Amino acid sequence: MTKMTDNPYYKLFQKQKSNQFNVANSSYNQRITKLNALQRAVEVTFRDEIKEALQKDLGKPDVESEMTEIYQIVGEVKHAKTYLHQWMRNKKVKTPLSMLGSKSYIKYEAKGVCLIISPWNFPFNLTFGPLVSAIAAGNTAIIKPSEMTPHSSTLMKKIVNTVFSEDEVALVEGEVQTSTDLLKLPFNHIFFTGSPMVGKIIMKAAAEHLASVTLELGGKSPTLVDKTTNLKIAAKKIMWGKFMNCGQICVSPDYAIVDEQIKDEFIDECKAWLKRFYSDNPGTSNSYGRIVTPKHYKRLMAHLEDAKLNNATIYSSSEADETSKYISPTLVADLKDDATLLQDEIFGPILPIVTYKTLDEAITYINDKERPLALYAYSKSKKNIRTILNNTRAGGTCINNNVIHYANHNLPFGGINNSGIGKSHGYYGFKAFSNERAVVKQQTYSIAELLFPPYNNYKEKLARFTVKWL
Repeated sequence: MTKMTDNPYYKLFQKQKSNQFNVANSSYNQRITKLNALQRAVEVTFRDEIKEALQKDLGKPDVESEMTEIYQIVGEVKHAKTYLHQWMRNKKVKTPLSMLGSKSYIKYEAKGVCLIISPWNFPFNLTFGPLVSAIAAGNTAIIKPSEMTPHSSTLMKKIVNTVFSEDEVALVEGEVQTSTDLLKLPFNHIFFTGSPMVGKIIMKAAAEHLASVTLELGGKSPTLVDKTTNLKIAAKKIMWGKFMNCGQICVSPDYAIVDEQIKDEFIDECKAWLKRFYSDNPGTSNSYGRIVTPKHYKRLMAHLEDAKLNNATIYSSSEADETSKYISPTLVADLKDDATLLQDEIFGPILPIVTYKTLDEAITYINDKERPLALYAYSKSKKNIRTILNNTRAGGTCINNNVIHYANHNLPFGGINNSGIGKSHGYYGFKAFSNERAVVKQQTYSIAELLFPPYNNYKEKLARFTVKWL
């Protein structure tokens, strides 16, 4: 493609660019109206269709659709509506004595035309969640959802077309070429949720236009279980967090690192909870989902085949089925260090279990890998918890639980280094889509004028006085 005007999305981009200041200068009430319209669409008008689309794309149970998709979006909207007036205000800051006669403040202004590229695992939540922040901050937005969940993407397009005009918010469907074309346009901000590998591609494309980015990526989120914890409760929470959405969650426990003295008991408790959650045959349970595509199914089965070839111990209650893209909740122990399950982010219903002798050994194991999006620690020991928090790095952490930090809109959500750049949710999402513009307003005569040229001995003394005392 030689000219920007040849880009198939250039006209749409230009339409939003031409309208960006109208949207940016929209009032608090106008933004609330848009948020209310989106909330009503998700919570009322299209609620049943959303659950149906998720069932078709991911086999997602209705309860999970309600709690991990609809509830999250509605919660994000409600939180924004509660605090938006406060977020939009200019923030006064102190002015030094050397600038006497001035006042200073931060003006939160929209970045402009934004691109939101969303993933397939929580298609509605991870599309409309960032959109709430973009609207709250006064931006226009073009959305590119994943092609891997076609029913959800088609329905989201219908919702967007119903709620917004395309010079404010537009959704385009397509595959990799669509994303490639969009990334060639000079967006002011790009919000991407997906894998670290694709995140690097997004960042390179953004660099061509020096666009700011928010990258919500992933990684191997560890779950550390020490011998002081209540194993029954820990296993219950870990099995819930790991196998919800069939393990296809960026913040799900990717591997458990367990004190070797409690390994067998931990595995027994996990197996017991899996049976309670999903019965002896999860394939017949209406509480358990499916793998998103045949390609992802084959990738996960290759991990299990690698584990078998290396004589790992595999705990699975039923056979996998390629036709329905079903893989039973699976625990894997006694893995070699070079097993693929311990190298790559799993993003599926398989939990590797590794052991440690000392806490220092566990921390070294965690720190030898890329910094994760989340880290979970189960312990009754305050000392152990403090040691873990002080000697590891992660985007977010739960103590004696997992996953739930995502649902607190008062907390920043995001990764660090390989697991992401920037934060989202609530105020942090508003900031991600805003430019914090520094403003100094001169009220009266400025004493800085005393130091204007021509320079002389008096002004040199005044400059020295300023350095020392002001």
